[in-house]
Amino acid sequence: METNEHFIMEDHPAQMNAAMDATLLRWDEYICEQSYAPEIRLGDLYTHPFVEISLVAEGCGIHRVAGQAIPCKAGDIYVLNRNVPHRFFSSDEGAPPRVKRILFSPEDWFDGTVGQNHSGHYCYGVFAENNAVACAMLTEETAAQILSLYGNIGRELADRPREWRGAVGAHLTMILVILGRYVNRAITCRTGGDMPGMETSAWNPISAVLTVMAENYGDADMTLGSMAESFYVSPSRLSRLFLQVTGESFTEYLRRLRVKEACALLAATELSVGEIMQRCGMRDAASFYEVFRKYTEITPTQYRKNSKIKGDTIMNVAILSEISENLQKGKAKIVAELVQKALDEGVAPEAILNEGLLSGMNIIGEKFKNNEVYVPEVLVAARAMNKGTAILKPHLAAAGVQATGKVCIGTVQGDLHDIGKNLVKMMMEGKGLEVIDLGTDVSPETFVQTAIEQNCRVICCSALLTTTMGTMEEVVKKAVELGVRDKVKIMIGGAPVNEDFCKKIGADIYTPDAASAADAAVEFCREA
Repeated sequence: METNEHFIMEDHPAQMNAAMDATLLRWDEYICEQSYAPEIRLGDLYTHPFVEISLVAEGCGIHRVAGQAIPCKAGDIYVLNRNVPHRFFSSDEGAPPRVKRILFSPEDWFDGTVGQNHSGHYCYGVFAENNAVACAMLTEETAAQILSLYGNIGRELADRPREWRGAVGAHLTMILVILGRYVNRAITCRTGGDMPGMETSAWNPISAVLTVMAENYGDADMTLGSMAESFYVSPSRLSRLFLQVTGESFTEYLRRLRVKEACALLAATELSVGEIMQRCGMRDAASFYEVFRKYTEITPTQYRKNSKIKGDTIMNVAILSEISENLQKGKAKIVAELVQKALDEGVAPEAILNEGLLSGMNIIGEKFKNNEVYVPEVLVAARAMNKGTAILKPHLAAAGVQATGKVCIGTVQGDLHDIGKNLVKMMMEGKGLEVIDLGTDVSPETFVQTAIEQNCRVICCSALLTTTMGTMEEVVKKAVELGVRDKVKIMIGGAPVNEDFCKKIGADIYTPDAASAADAAVEFCREA
């Protein structure tokens, strides 16, 4: 399944700032499918200059916060101060975590000491125990309350009714007030369960160090010694604390940070390599090229060339996110306008398809599977998807972009019902599949001949009437008769059929809903 994680613009704070200028607050959600590995470095984590509230809404996995790998599951919530490196990962246990998050600058939303870091009232006391990270395992009742407030903020940001800023501020205040009580009580009462508390004595100074590094990486005079002097500690103590908290040496982290920023500038600007070197705090070209090649395995010039070939999507993450979000809301006209705008700005058609349209439809598919949205929401999202792809298709063809795979679908002979079939078709197209719709009352021979002639990997048979179920078995027999049974997968679905019937007739898979059918078809096509 595609994730929404590539919409997270934490790799480069300047891009996050640009995306948040309009509202000074960002609300989103994403699925974390990258598997966790102990060898993941601090430079592979995300940092940004905003306070972040992240709630694990579903699934389970690992939350890597600097040097700590913390098991996380649905109901866990984290509040992270500015520039704390972290990232959610999937694990081998269960579904990957779906994270709902809010990013904001406290001084833009709160007056007085509530918006001032290191104040006891900062963010309504959420960080009273620790000024870097606060975390807790919510009860079902509290999690539902927080999710409701998340939803209120999302609606205000989407529709912007009168006084929307005041409403968002009120909802955000309520979230922080609840968490300020709940999180600190949970930390005080924690007895070493499966979510270890943060060591304040180590976190506080290193959190401040990370913030200074993020803001001043371009200072060539910044070293472990100068940083230790600024914080009135010995270099050896700062070195030990940094390694303890982050799992990486100060020097190694600083080099990775500078290379990451250099990569962003190479992709997003026309600055010379020498200018970029100076902006990133590197004194001489020889050491810059050596360090850059060490971490990227290519030269700065090659990196810039590769970024341009890819369509420079780094600079266009915000518009791809807008496409996805508006598609999920079914705003077809806006989706069409954004797709055209992205093309005009030079975003690669494949990126618009995968990271804009398909990612949005994937989220709708998952929500439909989990009964979070229903058929009307799927239909309006599919309409928006079709509007976008209609504009995109000529550009995809010119770029040689091919569909994930090809399937044919239809309602079996003797049955004229098509609502379920149409829903499955929409979901499959939302996964990037090319779908040949054979309509209703389709004979077994038509199913199989179409699959042969069109090189379809999957035949999808739908039925609503019990009297037409037997036709599905005839489709399987016809595939055997024409010698293609080993080359094509046969999928069945509809109200009267089930897993036992699927096995009885020799079909490959039965799916209970449209989203599951789309997921299965994608897997079959990938195996081909």
